[in-house]
Amino acid sequence: MRDNQRMSEAGDRLDDVIDALDRAAAQLRSGELSVDAAATLVEDCAALAGEASQELEQRARIGAEEHAPAQEPLL
Repeated sequence: MRDNQRMSEAGDRLDDVIDALDRAAAQLRSGELSVDAAATLVEDCAALAGEASQELEQRARIGAEEHAPAQEPLL
């Protein structure tokens, strides 16, 4: 798979995660959720934030590969 395609797919997944976090934030701000539902949504947001972190790390790796293809990765 080409690096540009991998970067695009990572960006698409990141956009999806950001959209989900935005929707969750709007629900939390609405004040219409029960305490239990809000707690569950906060847990879901934590999981989504983890996914966003993974996507950003993947983008960074892809970007590093594009800029320094002859360098070996550091351990």
